Amino acid sequence: MSSVIDTQEESGLSQTVKAQLRLRELIVGGELRPGQRIAELALVERIGVSRTPIRMALVRLQEEGLLDALPGGGFVVKDFSEEDVHDAIELRGTLEGLAARLAAERGVGAVLVTEARECIERIDALLAEPELSEASFSVYVQENSRLHDLLSEMAGSAVVQRQLERVKTLPFASPSGFVFASALSPRSRDSLVVAQAQHRAVIEAIVAREGTRAEAVMREHARIAHKNLREALQSHKSLQKIPGANLIRRRTHR
Repeated sequence: MSSVIDTQEESGLSQTVKAQLRLRELIVGGELRPGQRIAELALVERIGVSRTPIRMALVRLQEEGLLDALPGGGFVVKDFSEEDVHDAIELRGTLEGLAARLAAERGVGAVLVTEARECIERIDALLAEPELSEASFSVYVQENSRLHDLLSEMAGSAVVQRQLERVKTLPFASPSGFVFASALSPRSRDSLVVAQAQHRAVIEAIVAREGTRAEAVMREHARIAHKNLREALQSHKSLQKIPGANLIRRRTHR
C-alpha cells in the first residue's frame, strides 16, 4: 500500500514541476502579460495537467516572485520596476559575496576547485576569439551559470545556497541575465573579459583563504550586471534580448 501512495505522491510532484516550468516559460516568454489574471481552467487545458498541480505551481511561482496573490483569491502576473531589477541584482551580488567569503573561510574541496577552474578554462577558450558569435554567447551563458552554481555550492551553506537559488529564479537577476543584451554592444567582448578576470580572481582568493577579498570581488562582479541593465534600458532592441524583459515596467520620463 505504501508503495502505491509513494508512486502517487511522486506523480503529483512531477505534474506540479511540469506545470511550474511551463508556467514560468509562459510568463518569461511574454505569453502571460504583467497584470494578467491567471485563469486556472484555461491552464489545465493548455498545460495538460489537473487543477491541483496548477494551483501548487501558482503558489510556487508566487514564492519565486513572478506572481502576486489577489486579496479575493487567484493570482496575477507581477511586473517589476527598474528599481526592483536593480535591487534583485544587488541582492544576488551581496549573497554571492557572502558565499565567496564563507567558501574562503571554511575551505573548499579540490573537486569543486578543479571544476571551477575547468569552467574558467572553457570560457578562456571562447574569449580567445577576436569576435563572439551568438553560439559563443550561448556557450558562455552555460559555462557562466555553471561557475556561479559552483561558487554557491562552495559556501557549504544550504541556507545561502537556497536564498541564492530563489533570487536567481527572477530571470533578469540571474548571473547571465544581461549577457545577450550586451552582445549587441561593440564592447561586449571587453565586458566579458573583465568578468572573466573577476571569475579567476575570486577562485584564487577562495583557494588562498582570503575571505574579505573574495567577497569584495563578487560584490564588484555584480556591478557589470548593473552596467548592462542601464545600457539595456536605453535600447529597446537590447532589452528584448533579456529573458523576462516584458516584466520590467519602464520608467516614464516627462
